[in-house]
Formats: sequence, C-alpha cells, structure tokens
Amino acid sequence: MKKLLNKPAKMGSYREDDVLFLLKDLSEIVLEDTALNRELKIQSGGHYSESLPIEYQPPKEYVDLFWDTLLQYKQKVAMCVGIVSEQIYQLKGSQTVLVSLARAGTPVGILIKRYLMLKYGISLPHYSISIIRDKGIDENALHYIHQEHPNGAIQFVDGWTGKGAISIELTKACQVYEKKYGLKLDNTLAVIADPGCCTKLFGTREDFLIPSACLNSTVSGLVSRTVLNHAFIGTNDFHGAKYYRNLLEADVSNDFIELITKEFSAIHSEAKEMATKQLNKRFDTGFLGMEDVKKIQLDFSIENTHYIKPGVGETTRVLLRRVPWKILLRDPSSPFVKHILMLAKEKGVEVELYPGMKYLCCGLIKKVKGIEK
Repeated sequence: MKKLLNKPAKMGSYREDDVLFLLKDLSEIVLEDTALNRELKIQSGGHYSESLPIEYQPPKEYVDLFWDTLLQYKQKVAMCVGIVSEQIYQLKGSQTVLVSLARAGTPVGILIKRYLMLKYGISLPHYSISIIRDKGIDENALHYIHQEHPNGAIQFVDGWTGKGAISIELTKACQVYEKKYGLKLDNTLAVIADPGCCTKLFGTREDFLIPSACLNSTVSGLVSRTVLNHAFIGTNDFHGAKYYRNLLEADVSNDFIELITKEFSAIHSEAKEMATKQLNKRFDTGFLGMEDVKKIQLDFSIENTHYIKPGVGETTRVLLRRVPWKILLRDPSSPFVKHILMLAKEKGVEVELYPGMKYLCCGLIKKVKGIEK
C-alpha cells in the first residue's frame, strides 16, 4: 500500500480536536441542483453522489421546533450516546479510532469522543469519511487512517439506521478492502438509534429524532453530503464535500454538541449499566425493519425499495432533499414527528396514517421519470 500524500481538509465549523475530515474540499465548485432535476437524473440511472441538493433553509418556526424538541429530549439523546460509547470502550478501549460516516455520523462521533474523554480521560482520534450506497467506502481515507494508526481498532459510527442500506454497504466494503489489501476491518456500525435492527451496537432501537437529520449542514459542521463525481475526484483523492461558509450565521453545530455534552455527567452510571446489559444480551440483527418495507412496497405498488425511506431520520431527508410522494405515520401525536408534519404541510405532501409498522414514519419518493421538468 503506497504512502498517501493527502491530508485532512481544513473544512467545517467543528474544532479540529473534535474531528478531522478526510474529504476533498469542493467548496468552489457548483454541484447543487433542484430536487426535481436530481430526482430525474437518479431515476434515469444517474447516482445521487454526483451532485448535491440545494441546502434547505428552514423558517424560524421550524428551527424553534427543533430546539424545543431537543431541549425536551436532550437527556435521552445523551443517554443513547452514553450507552453506545460505553459499549465501544468495553470492546476496544483506548485503541479505538472513531471513524464516522459523513455526514450524519459526524456529530455522533464527536459526542462519543467527548463522552469518553469526560468519563475515562482518553482522547480518541476521530475522522469523518465518506461511504456511498452502491459505490462503497473511501479506500484512500482508510489507507490514511491505517498509515496514522497502524495499531488502532477502527470503530465505524453513524447517526441511525433506516432499512440498513449503509450497514450492508459497509459490510460489503470491508470484505472488498480485506480482499484487496489483506487488512480486516470490524464492520459493526455504532449508531444512536437502530430502529431497523441492523446492528448490535446501538443506544436504542426506538425510532426517534436525531438532530443531524433535522437541519442538514447547519447541525453537521456546515459540511455537505459527500460527493463522488469523477469530474472532480481523482484516483488518489478522498471523496469530496463542500463547506458552506455562507451559512455560518445559521450554524448551530457546536451549540448542539455543547448542549448534549453538558448532560453526560448525569447519565454516566446508568449508561454504563445499560451498556453492559446490552453487551451480554443476544440481539437480533436480522434487518427486521425490511418486513415493514416489503409490506409498504406491496400495499402501495412501489417498484423499487429505493423509493421507500423508513424512520424519522430518513423521512426527514426525503422531505428536505428528495421529491416526496407521501408520508406514512404510525403515530401523528409523537413529538418526534412534529417537524415532519410541519415540512409536509409546507411542501404540500400528503400524510397518511399507517399503524402497525415498526418505524414511527416512512417517506415515499415520487416516481418522476418521464415527467417533464
């Protein structure tokens, strides 16, 4: 394996001692397109990673709702972070290298790093790298991490699971990486919430609001989704992303980190106890959420499961950056779907009651192929 000359990009609004981005800075390149244009290209065989959605800037009411919900449930978020952090520490200890999957995993990786620093006095290295469905993981980023931490134990981190596409992609990518380079990686994904039952390393399996889904880049260090467009990404480059400096005034990324970090001291003991119980228990990781997805596919005559996005995080993403057809809700009274109802109303998207599913909600993407722009 050749020595890489790439270095972490100085991008994003997080502190460098919180996270290093192994990404190529594409900030000066226009990559954004409208949701409809992107959807037409994706459904005509293009890939979502080749361009970027226009960053949604929410109205004040939406931001206020985000903060109200977060303030009400900040200890719940902290507890879930604590539980998964304690499991990581018990399994890998001070040899851990946190590798968050950009971008939803980035704030979660920072919070895990903060928790373990406060609880155990260790400062783990933390990198944010790109993984893209159907394209794989950024191998150059993994080379860099191995180069810097030859004896480190990589722990992959993300925000949540939906139907498990990224978990499957990660497993496949780790197998490919081992076959090509002879280096075995632990493909277990650590997440705050695992409603899809895709991993054994989680804070909760309840489907609830993860803030990094809610406000896009302004709660994720002002970094865009990752990009793999070969017009701009060379063979030896890291995958790319943009730094939205123009959104600095709206940025709440570090406010969110500090708010949750302040809760850690109150949940230390319980989080450790819960983590130990979880590690000693056999959890089903049979991607049980796919049962819901297949039923929805049948009930609504949807040709491809790529058009079905279950869970609070994925439903939010559908409303923020895809072309939604309709939203299915298990429980419209849940505090974790208030922002979804607000977005659906704002965008004129039909909301349908769909009781009985494991997830709180599900976003269905509109079939737009064949529609004139």
